[in-house]
Amino acid sequence: MKTIAILCFLFIYSLPSQAQDGFVFEKNVDKVEIPFQLINNLIFIPIKVNGVPLNFLLDSGVDETILFSMDDKKEVRFLDVEKVALRGLGSENSVDGLKSKNNFLTISGLKSSEHLVYVILDQSFNLSSHIGIPVNGIIGYHFMKNNLVEINYDKKRITIYKDSEKYRNKIEKKFKSVPITIEKLKPYIKANVMVSNMEIPVKLLIDIGNSDAVWLFQNSSKNIKVPEKNFEDYLGKGFSGDIEGKRAQIDRFSMSGFNFKNPIVAFPDTTSVRNVKMVKSRSGSVGAEILKRFLVVFDYANQKLYLKKNSHFDDPFSYNKTGIELQHYGLQWVQETVRLETVPLYEGGSVVNNFKYKFDLKPVYVITNVRKNSLAAEAGLQKEDVLVRINGMPAHYFSLEKINAILKSEDEKWVTLEVQREDRLLKFKFQLHNVL
Repeated sequence: MKTIAILCFLFIYSLPSQAQDGFVFEKNVDKVEIPFQLINNLIFIPIKVNGVPLNFLLDSGVDETILFSMDDKKEVRFLDVEKVALRGLGSENSVDGLKSKNNFLTISGLKSSEHLVYVILDQSFNLSSHIGIPVNGIIGYHFMKNNLVEINYDKKRITIYKDSEKYRNKIEKKFKSVPITIEKLKPYIKANVMVSNMEIPVKLLIDIGNSDAVWLFQNSSKNIKVPEKNFEDYLGKGFSGDIEGKRAQIDRFSMSGFNFKNPIVAFPDTTSVRNVKMVKSRSGSVGAEILKRFLVVFDYANQKLYLKKNSHFDDPFSYNKTGIELQHYGLQWVQETVRLETVPLYEGGSVVNNFKYKFDLKPVYVITNVRKNSLAAEAGLQKEDVLVRINGMPAHYFSLEKINAILKSEDEKWVTLEVQREDRLLKFKFQLHNVL
């Protein structure tokens, strides 16, 4: 399963968007807590749009609010609609969309009136099958802009504080304050990378919607070069198609006095980023694989980021060693035998145990890509193989998140995958090792 990197740099070929107030607190409320789902380092929160509950990816790398996968949400009504063209990361062309004004968004004591949203009409742009849960949209700047936004990756909780001296003083005492800039409605930070024993200063987008550690753009500096040990990989999905590039390990990443040894870094190819209009001097992005190692507070209004180490700070960096990418491929009915918890019956001196069968809908996973020269490719796995078993266990027992953890397991572990290819059941076994 791939690392999900949902990079949604969005360009609207339409009239300029109107100013929006962003989220404000309901009366007599100055602090709210929002539980979130954390999948592949990405944060998903529930937000009501015009009264209808939807599931959003929280992404500091986007400026506007975007909706998609709306087929099952036909009850959502949009007003003041006009057609637009949307473009972003990826190598393909623009996609058709709608621009809708005057929407009303609410979440746990917060509200945003006259909210502008963009709706992607192409139903093939579907994050749900890649993530494993329904995903209806992405929200960024307008969720973050007004208040102090604390993200606790350990407890899977967001706390929103009203921007006041009381809360600011509490945060200042417990966190390290880091200067950032807000440019074109997105946050940027200065950092350093060491590549091939060369220390390079970089300006990076702070992108919690990117599940990787760091992305570096090769054409942003003559000193940023892909290390010799690398492999070609699928990096994620953008509005303009798939994002390809290379992965490699660099010597060090440093950010405001925090140092990380040997992080895995992605180098997107130039075709995938050709539609992205970079801010001046930008070299790449720092993503959630780094940020999840902190308790984080965003303060857009004062252009500050507050950081405090958490229990994951020293976790090793890993990647999908098998080279296969999986996604949901619908549901299937699965028959399971369930033992009845009843008093056993005796017939002729022997115990009669009661059982019953039940049928449940379980996920089906299909291989959507096999990385060239990877362990999976060498073993013979192919695109469109349907995963049946992992290490002897039925695949439907696992979530995509759990499968991802297995595919990123430690070196020297053995992985056994059973797949269905057309009408054949095939079994593959290989040992994981680090090619970097």
